[in-house]
Amino acid sequence: MNKRRISMQDMVLGEPLQWDVFDTTGHLLLSRGHVIDNTHLLESLVSRGLFIDLPHKQTEAPLTVAKVPELPSVLRFINLAHKRLESLLFGLHTETDATTKILEVAKTVIYAANLNPDIAIACILLNQSVTTYAGRHSMDTALVSLLVAQVMKKSPDEVKIIVAAALTMNIGMLRQHDHFQEKQGPLTEQEMAIVKKHPQEGVRLLQQAGIDHPDWLTCVLQHHENEDGSGYPHGLKGPEISQNAKIISLADRYCARVTGRTYRQPLLPPAALRGLFFEESKTIDKNLAPFFIHELGMYPPGTHVRLLNGEIGVVTRKGHQVSAPIVHALLAPGGAPLSFPIQRDTSKTLFAIREALYPSQADVRFSMQHLWGKEARL
Repeated sequence: MNKRRISMQDMVLGEPLQWDVFDTTGHLLLSRGHVIDNTHLLESLVSRGLFIDLPHKQTEAPLTVAKVPELPSVLRFINLAHKRLESLLFGLHTETDATTKILEVAKTVIYAANLNPDIAIACILLNQSVTTYAGRHSMDTALVSLLVAQVMKKSPDEVKIIVAAALTMNIGMLRQHDHFQEKQGPLTEQEMAIVKKHPQEGVRLLQQAGIDHPDWLTCVLQHHENEDGSGYPHGLKGPEISQNAKIISLADRYCARVTGRTYRQPLLPPAALRGLFFEESKTIDKNLAPFFIHELGMYPPGTHVRLLNGEIGVVTRKGHQVSAPIVHALLAPGGAPLSFPIQRDTSKTLFAIREALYPSQADVRFSMQHLWGKEARL
């Protein structure tokens, strides 16, 4: 037996083993594919000494190992889409075939989100420094709109147009958007006029660039209309508003609430969801609420949480219940950093979520790759 010792760093709690594992005498302890989900068992095994069997270079013929394609990085694709989108939007007046180019960005976003929807949603909370607020917010809105549209069984072509519309929804105030978000005081009358007019201005700019898809333009024009007629620019009500525009509108509002501003702290995701579907229920289409709750949950991926046992961690994927996702704990109950992230199923009583936290309250350091692996590498 040509053995190599492995350590805690080689083992990921809750993930299948990549090798057969032996003790110091060569006795098989665990077979490849076995999942260890108990911290104490893992620590006990490591303390006894764990080894994997490697082929003998001199006496054994080299093994022919099929190369496993490296998993594409969701984070990398989304960041590339961010940069391409920002370049397109700021230079839209000089672009030829803008429709095709924006749809290419939309297809990249769809591809990335479908690789791993949990990582895509986590980007909304954890990937805030990638670009300007204007570009980032449109991308966040597009990701949420995409996942909701898919769970509603919209056709692929319709989903693509919804994503494209979300990506371009604020082009009518693109150059002022970041200034508005950083401003400490209330907007002036002139600034408010720009905000109120931006859906119409956005349609004008898109048409000027050769974009003439009717649903795309309708979504951009109507994404600030409200169910009760209190929205703008035309004060439309209920059935007068396109359903796809309503999806983008809700995604827009949710993402605006959970991301930071210079002048205010973001809302924690449970508060953002409650505020949207309960406190503002008159302005939204309640029929859409179940789809948003299903896709986002009370604690979407990327949310920092404290568990009932005192551990602090980050939500890494949806669970079977909207209020009980899967969390990877990073800090022990006393606040000491754990040696490696420990997966917790929060539907179990001991590991239930006590509260959502702001990142500053959680005070944990990690990269997205640390929690999601190579699919979240930069």
